[in-house]
Amino acid sequence: MYIQREFKEGNLTFIEMRNEDNTSWLRVVPERGGIITSLGLKGKELLFLNEATLFDKQKNIRGGIPILFPISGQLTDGQYEWNGTVYKMKNHGFARDLPWEVVDINTGSNEASITLKLESTKETYTSYPFEFSLIFKYILQENKLTIEQDYQNESNEDMPIYAGFHPYFKSATKELKIETDATEYLDYNDMEYKKFDKVIPINQKESFTLKTNSGTVQFFEDPVTITYGSDFPYVVLWSEEGQDFVCVEPWMAKTDELNRKEELTMARPNESLHTAISILI
Repeated sequence: MYIQREFKEGNLTFIEMRNEDNTSWLRVVPERGGIITSLGLKGKELLFLNEATLFDKQKNIRGGIPILFPISGQLTDGQYEWNGTVYKMKNHGFARDLPWEVVDINTGSNEASITLKLESTKETYTSYPFEFSLIFKYILQENKLTIEQDYQNESNEDMPIYAGFHPYFKSATKELKIETDATEYLDYNDMEYKKFDKVIPINQKESFTLKTNSGTVQFFEDPVTITYGSDFPYVVLWSEEGQDFVCVEPWMAKTDELNRKEELTMARPNESLHTAISILI
């Protein structure tokens, strides 16, 4: 049986769901970008978290599972052009910085879930000229977290999206062995394409794997598996020197895609894009 509790720590409110055996748990901070700060599966904490960055709202959070929307990655000069107008946007978009609304919480014998909502505002319109509504549902089970996503375009024109997730997995090693169907990757340290031989050293910058077709990537000796829909054809690997984490990030497109405009996912007017990713052991 799963139970749910809400508590405050510092200036933040946490929502936690946990089973009675304490082998499966999830902790969410809706006001800090709807971020998942803790994830336990089969009694093991999977996520790294730098708590100082969590409680300082002027900083980007290092840890947990930040939500990347409407873009993943960076834009050249922090800007892009759309329909003749130039807009500025921060790295990874704005969803990770905004408060999300809790619209539903459920606990049962075999799973628990929390549903969050983010809507466009006058402020988001200045950097992203579209009206939208996002509904994310986190579903927790004994050995699996599923993040169901609904990207609703409430504008009268097509809305470009290349969303993603930025999970920080606890890891002391930076030699990451990965099982996937990718055959090469782009190394952002020297901007060269290299043959993928199942192991990638992740030091300071990201290594970018090319498109995968299997919809799954597996890593660590005690395997963690991420599965994702066809909307997420890329996986980005990243870490920081001296920090015990590696990031394994499903993305919809490569960085700076709003400037290239080659692989944008377009949500049609008054329609939704539905997709999901899962993390399991």
